[in-house]
Amino acid sequence: MNLWEIKIEIAPESVEAADNTQLELGVGGWSVLEDVIVGRAWVLGIFASAGEADVQWKVLEPLLSEAGVRLSGEPVVRALGDRDWKESYKFHFKAWRFGRLHWVPEWERDSYSVPAGDVVLLLDPGLAFGTGNHETTRLCCERLVSHASAMGTSVADLRVIDAGCGSGILALSAALLGFEQIEGFDNDAEAVRISMENAALNALDGKVNFFVGDLVSGLMGKQADILMANILADVLMRFSSELLAAVAPGGLLILSGILSLEGGRVRDAFMAQAPGWAVDSRTMGEWCDVILIRPR
Repeated sequence: MNLWEIKIEIAPESVEAADNTQLELGVGGWSVLEDVIVGRAWVLGIFASAGEADVQWKVLEPLLSEAGVRLSGEPVVRALGDRDWKESYKFHFKAWRFGRLHWVPEWERDSYSVPAGDVVLLLDPGLAFGTGNHETTRLCCERLVSHASAMGTSVADLRVIDAGCGSGILALSAALLGFEQIEGFDNDAEAVRISMENAALNALDGKVNFFVGDLVSGLMGKQADILMANILADVLMRFSSELLAAVAPGGLLILSGILSLEGGRVRDAFMAQAPGWAVDSRTMGEWCDVILIRPR
């Protein structure tokens, strides 16, 4: 069965606004592509049918307009096979690293050079679930790598939960860093399926318990030494009590998916319910994280 691509060129100066729109508002199926060499950019959607592509464009177009995104011309819709889907991502999905962990597109498996002692997570773009290149994911990954480095060999004893796992990048990164008690859940069954495919791609089958769940059912009765939630600011605040309750004494709560201008509000909301917890925050581009550590 073919997938369908809908592609609309936008003004290069509108990239940030378009990116923020589809991420902040949770508009699924869309990505923002930019070729800085030629100075062009596009909004790209991948859907199961031409009809769905048209419907989803009618949803997204007014949101882009409201955000001030300048469109160039009309959207173009075409049938797209799996191979074409992956090829369309090659020019903007690049390998990156932090510490000893590298995130690498699977098509660079044989050409990417890995220093001795480092580890690689191979990624194969899945429909609408990203590749970890966005600042929100990087913020979480960097916190995870830093914490693993500080803990040394004792990471195997720590419990990790990736709440809202998407494509499984955070949970699978934890597995490569030596954590052994890892769970990842998402309220979208397709996200869980893609997470399991990425696990198989990296020979990590069974290393992470992926399952369908939300921030209530997925966390119920559980506590983690590291709980990661890369979602959206309003969702994080709405479920702050569930997230805080799922952090074990001495544990770390990593919150991301937060626009920098929302960081103070998220931080205040969580600290009001967690007096005595240590708190930290870091900004990357237009995004930030909020980190809380529960007292022992």
